Amino acid sequence: MAQHGHHVASSQKALMLELKSLQDEPVEGFKITLVDESDLYNWEVAIFGPPNTHYEGGYFKARIKFPIDYPYSPPSFRFLTKMWHPNIYEVFAVNIFYWGSYFDLKFY
Repeated sequence: MAQHGHHVASSQKALMLELKSLQDEPVEGFKITLVDESDLYNWEVAIFGPPNTHYEGGYFKARIKFPIDYPYSPPSFRFLTKMWHPNIYEVFAVNIFYWGSYFDLKFY
């Protein structure tokens, strides 16, 4: 049980730091909010289509769900908006072989 408590404290700290960083220095074309203010493990992402692309003016919603042992395990990403793109899937999971605890969301 102590190990579980350590993961929760560690992941909450990592998520709070990442959320603050993304709010203080937003990534252009993205807006991050919590689905529920009391739950750091579920984020909603608003993606705005970049200018001069086929997606210009588009608005896409997605959810990021973080595991209890984040950042040691990767988050999952799911589009809420239907996407018609050959390389984008409704549910996106980071391959564990390409994930490292030193990554953060800005890396991807």
